[in-house]
Amino acid sequence: MHVSRRHFLSASALAAGASVAQPKGAAAEAIKGFDQTETDYDKTARWTPFTDRKVRVGIVGHGVCKFGLQFGLQHHPNVELVAVSDLFPDRRAEMARQARCAKTYPSLEEMVEDDTIEAIYCATDAPAHARHAILCMEHGKHVATAVPAFRGDIDDAERLLECCRRNRGLVYAMFETSVFHDDLFAMEKLYAAGVFGRIVYAEGEYCHPHVLGTPALGSYKDWRKNGCPMWYPTHATAYYVGVTHKGFVDVSCQGTPPFDEDQRVPNAIGNVFNSEVGLFRTAEGGIARMLICHSQGEYLEAGRIRGEYGGFNQAFAGDPTGKRRYHDALKGGLRLKKGALPPGVEPGGHGGSHGYLGDDFIDAILRGRRPAVDVIDALNMTTPGYYAHLSAAKGGETMKIPQYSL
Repeated sequence: MHVSRRHFLSASALAAGASVAQPKGAAAEAIKGFDQTETDYDKTARWTPFTDRKVRVGIVGHGVCKFGLQFGLQHHPNVELVAVSDLFPDRRAEMARQARCAKTYPSLEEMVEDDTIEAIYCATDAPAHARHAILCMEHGKHVATAVPAFRGDIDDAERLLECCRRNRGLVYAMFETSVFHDDLFAMEKLYAAGVFGRIVYAEGEYCHPHVLGTPALGSYKDWRKNGCPMWYPTHATAYYVGVTHKGFVDVSCQGTPPFDEDQRVPNAIGNVFNSEVGLFRTAEGGIARMLICHSQGEYLEAGRIRGEYGGFNQAFAGDPTGKRRYHDALKGGLRLKKGALPPGVEPGGHGGSHGYLGDDFIDAILRGRRPAVDVIDALNMTTPGYYAHLSAAKGGETMKIPQYSL
């Protein structure tokens, strides 16, 4: 696929966000989630290398969040960091200094032409994630992107899936932080062991308040301002999809606009909702409630599940059958805590997930296995939000959600 320089610069960005004008003297709001570094991993399970091969990696995107370097890839013992890139020269230079990387590229378009690079992590603007992943894979690169898998253009879902079908030998991964939260990690293991039975009810919440009076978080071409809450759903929807590796089949959603009608000014896509709550039917026949909220209160990336025999809300609870299954699973060697990371790689923020996502991507490449969030899980976490917003715009009308398979 050929992407012209002009098209690339106009339609995509290699920064998580661009600088925006701020009132003089105003302090930027701290970025939530990055400070959530506490995690309870299994300190008895040492990381043991199985190969000395180094994957040659490129990292794209510094931006407001400095997100390209947050996942420890530059410190991983099985990585050779070949080059870094950002569209903005000052950020590109800062990124190179922080990563101690001598080689830089002014764009992803130019980086993908480097035949020495095997894999690229794209920490770019959300509307470009699918497009950038496709560009990398069509140049023979393994690829990981930040969340969501796509934003706003539903046709990107099919384009991304078709590209993965054509390039089955390449790893595609989406770095959804919730899957390496301590609780969701345990839930996924217990579900796979049959402890819960089928999931009757699940909840997921992504609540990201903005402090009134502080400048808004910047974004390239204001992409953060020109969308809706449910277009960024994965921190919540992961609390079903990441547990079961199944999807949602339909949704009815409601949105909450500002109470002051004078503030209900539609944005570029016509959205007036600050928060959206979707009620989803799951592939198992259960129900899931997913909330994406920007009103005041605590910052949350959280969730819980209730199954036929047991549930999980920070800890397991179940009936006699569930308790027996739980104890049998533990006796059989089931581990509910994450293992240790490679030396030099820290767990990082968003529930101590950053380092684990980076390590999982490299390990998936080296072992030829699926990553923690492959293209099917990525689409099953992202696409439901697109249809949830359509439902909210139609007053809660039930919308069918596409089902994906490779």
